[in-house]
Amino acid sequence: MATDIPIIDAHVHLYPESEISNLAWCLPENPLAKQQSVEEYKAASISSPPRGFIFVEADRKNDLNAGVKDGSGWEGPLMEVAWLKRIITGQPKANEGHTVSDASLCAAYIPWAPLPSGSGAMEKYLELVEREAGESWPKVKGFRYLLQDKPGGTMLQDGFIESLKLLGRRGFVFELGVDQHRRGRTQLEEVVEMIDRAHEGVPEDEKVAFIINHMCKPDLEVYNTHTSTSFIAWRTAIFTLSKCSHTYMKLSGGFSEMPESLKQRPAEEIFDALVPWLTIIVAAFGADRIMFASDWPICTLGIGDSAWEKWKKIVERLCWMASFDDEQKKMIWGGTALKAYRIES
Repeated sequence: MATDIPIIDAHVHLYPESEISNLAWCLPENPLAKQQSVEEYKAASISSPPRGFIFVEADRKNDLNAGVKDGSGWEGPLMEVAWLKRIITGQPKANEGHTVSDASLCAAYIPWAPLPSGSGAMEKYLELVEREAGESWPKVKGFRYLLQDKPGGTMLQDGFIESLKLLGRRGFVFELGVDQHRRGRTQLEEVVEMIDRAHEGVPEDEKVAFIINHMCKPDLEVYNTHTSTSFIAWRTAIFTLSKCSHTYMKLSGGFSEMPESLKQRPAEEIFDALVPWLTIIVAAFGADRIMFASDWPICTLGIGDSAWEKWKKIVERLCWMASFDDEQKKMIWGGTALKAYRIES
């Protein structure tokens, strides 16, 4: 990789130790139940310091019904917005793991949002986010409601589709997190229908863009991709999703979907094992709709402190395999993220 190509890491999660109890998933015994702030991220990526990162909501505790009723169910996600505001404005609290000099590192952030609650609730919630974000509001480029573990049909409800159309009208992206590995082909089929419905009858310049997380979390434990129904279903969905020009794919999340034995192998051997999946992504989306993303600190599970650099090496090898020229490499390492999230470079 050319050393003069700046990196925008398109997917990181950060949280201070003081707010771990506000995370919906992080029990005390979880190895990630410790401060994961800018300081720790910089240490993890010190071999090739990124020019910036895109923060994606870390699944704070929330309650859709209480949010609609009186706003109390939205307090956790709004606390996260306040945390990002402190990073971006350079106003850390004591022992939060970031400094004034780190303020420019967050290129954009993607808070949680109650999309199933419908456009009326979404309008109210966006007003609260804007108020909480204050001067950091221009860096809010989209929203996420994590779908990977939600009941089937959630993303196809009328309220959800209305919320997606609202995001498009407001110029925000939707951060799409689904899980083909554990939820199977049905969830990917729902994604295709959701996108079609969200764009139906909508002017081109108001169609919401979908930033697809973690390659749709494919089953990377598959041994024979020629006969695997899981791989064939994933491949079909990837090509279908790529036909929509408003979709982008993150090269991220691979470590979480592969067997433990593979995680311990050198980056070159991991890359070789991932070639069937990576080849499909390149063929479907091309360099101008693919972006490097580490999924830090989730990527460290089962690997340790070397995970960020290890994933970077895998993406570097992909660029080599695909014979990307310098302009295409610039898109992978940051250009696509700047374009997809409408970030001024």
